[in-house]
Parts: sequence; structure tokens; C-alpha cells
Amino acid sequence: MIQFPRISPLRRLALPALAACAAALVSACTQTVPEADNGTISASVCPATCPPCPPEDSSAFPPVTAPAKAPASWRKAAWEALPGWNDDDPGAAWPAFLASCGILVRQESWRETCAAAAALPVPLADGEARRFFEQRFTPWQSIGGDGEQGLVTGYYEPLIRGSRQRSSATPWPILAPPDDMLTIDLAGAHPELKSMRLRGRLAGNKVVPYWTRGELSERQDKLPARALLWAADPIDLFFLQVQGSGQVELPDGGRVRIGYADQNGHPYRSIGRWLVKQGELSAERASMEGIRQWVRRNPRRLGELLNSNPSYVFFRELPPGDGGPIGALGVPLHAGRSIAVDPAHIPLGAPVFLASTWPLSQKPLERLVMAQDTGSAIKGAVRADFFWGFGPEAGAQAGKMRQQGRMWVLLPNAVTAEEIADKR
Repeated sequence: MIQFPRISPLRRLALPALAACAAALVSACTQTVPEADNGTISASVCPATCPPCPPEDSSAFPPVTAPAKAPASWRKAAWEALPGWNDDDPGAAWPAFLASCGILVRQESWRETCAAAAALPVPLADGEARRFFEQRFTPWQSIGGDGEQGLVTGYYEPLIRGSRQRSSATPWPILAPPDDMLTIDLAGAHPELKSMRLRGRLAGNKVVPYWTRGELSERQDKLPARALLWAADPIDLFFLQVQGSGQVELPDGGRVRIGYADQNGHPYRSIGRWLVKQGELSAERASMEGIRQWVRRNPRRLGELLNSNPSYVFFRELPPGDGGPIGALGVPLHAGRSIAVDPAHIPLGAPVFLASTWPLSQKPLERLVMAQDTGSAIKGAVRADFFWGFGPEAGAQAGKMRQQGRMWVLLPNAVTAEEIADKR
């Protein structure tokens, strides 16, 4: 799923007292909490004594994701240890690699390697990409707390029907970030919490959690948020929010690309898992198509279903282009050669050799990809979300993908042991 943590058009609070209070709330709880629906472990935000903060509201914030604490390591590997490396065509990943280099070249450890890549004539000669990687890079296998294997899922860029104007045919708003949503950055008072941000709003002189999905639905036109577009189908819109970006086809046949702008700060909850827990669907039937069929049979329960996930994604309109959607690295994603990773474990932008299997099969899916995106559900040292591309076929593959896999990060030979330790 696509995330842009560096893009924030919202009002930002960096109040030391508020940040200190929020940090205290996070650190005060040592209770182990259950695994969230998206596979992450959330820190419990429990009531705590904190004089500078509003006592009745400070504990109401939803859990924030704590820094990963599971033991993880990298293990140096030989090229022959990468299953399928000799069968892949690294040249197919070259455009994605050059896109990564456009960002990585700003880092000293990548500058020489990326400059050498940019100097090679395009198209590359046969075998040139393989020689380049084997001569200039060292593979490092990422090992998580559960070992070498991890989960590989898929995502894609959907196409939904919509309009610039609200109508009976397109009644569902695609919202920009609300003007009254605050981003509370904890890093000002506690640098170790730099990855944690709270979303809130002012209620009088107090900061309280921002509205949940259900509350946003109830407020409708009272919400100070601009509708970028209007969608024809609420389930299509929901899945677009899950993917994080997509295209909207207008009545005249034109298309508008939109991307993730921000989120309301509440944790993501799987509506498929909710249906399974309610006894409405079996786990095998809780696919995108299975959920659509359930909604057609139970139209009056649509709101109940959607509101079981309190998370809500806001969008921004993107300029038209022929490339893929923009990932967290800030470059277009490449179908079949870009993945989303956990940047706490895998350096964003780095080449990664992924060894997995095709959806619902044992057919090897072993290829060079680039870590160019992130996602709120992508947590762990061996965790990847494989970008399948645009449209229904890509969506069909992404919806089925839940495979095991292994990952090797490729780093320039010049990277020192100290830098390796810093990247873990």
C-alpha cells in the first residue's frame, strides 16, 4: 500500500509540552497488546499522569506504532546463494534502479555507484546490468525475528469511476486533507520517537484525536475538507484508500491520477477480517470480490462494514503522466520491479533481490526489485509488498498474493561495516 510520510500539507504542531506528554503516554505503558489487523504491534496509549496535558482527552488517542524491537540482522551472502539470480534479467530492473539513483546519489555512500550507472549507454548491452551489480554490489540477506522467511503481499494502482461534480451517480467524496487536522510531531522533544506522529484536532483549548471514519461520514458537509473528486462506488473508493493511490475515470473518458496525502491517525482494520469474525464470510471468501458480493447482498450494512475500519486516507491530485504512481521514495513505481518495505529495516531506494512465489502457486517469483515505497502494514525485516502495476489484471494478482519470501539487500561494496550497522 503507497505512503508519503515526507509530504504533509497539514498544519503541524511541534509543541514541546504536548510532544513530551504524548511521549510519556507512549512510554508509560509496558503492557503487551494484541497484534493489530495489519500485522503490526501497536504501543498501548494508556492513561498516565501528565500535568501539562488535558487529563480527560490525552488517553483517547489511538495507539501509535512503536519502533520495531524484534531482533533482526543482515548476513553477508555470495551471489550464488541468491536463488534464481542467474535466471532473472537484472536489465529489466535498470529503469527502476536509475530512478532510485536519482535520490540515492545525494548520499555519499551511493554517489560513485549511481554516477557510474548514469554513465552507461542505454540500452545496455547484453549482460551489462548483471555485471554491474555483481562487480559493484554485495548481497546482504535480511533476517527477521522469525528467521529468513517473511510475508510477501501485493498491491496495485486501481481505476475507479468518478466525476468532478457531485451527482446521484457519483455521491462519494474523495477528500483532500482537512484544514483542521493537526500533525503532532514527537521528534522535537524526543528524537527517538521521530517515526511517531499523532493526528488530532482542537476542541476548545485541547487537542483530541481526529475523527474516525464513522465520525467523518456523519459530519459530511460540516468537515473542512475539499472534495477533489466524487466516486461512483463506495467499495471501489475504500479499496483505493487501501492501495493508497489510483486513477479516476471521468464521464468524458479522461482520467485523473490521485495519490496519498495523509491519514486520520487511526489504525487500519481489515474489513475482510471483520466479516470473518462476524461469521459472514469464510477466510477463503474474504477477498475483494467476496466482499463486493457480500455488500450487494447486504446493502443496508455498508456503513457498518466500512466503519469497522476507523482509518481514513486523504488524497492529493497528481500531475498526469505515463509512469507509475509516485512511491514514498518520491519516484514513479515500476510494475513488477518495485516493492514497499519497512524502512526501519530496509534502506529506502536500495536494490533488493526477492525470492518468493507467484500468487496461489509454487512457481518461483525470483527477481531484482527496488525498495521504493512504504506502507503502514509493511512491518518487519523480511516483509515486502510487491507492486503489480495498473488495472484489473494487476489487481487480480495483488488480491491473491500472500506468499512466503526471502530478501537480500544489495549495497555498494564501499559501504563500511559501521554503515551496515546503522542501516539495520
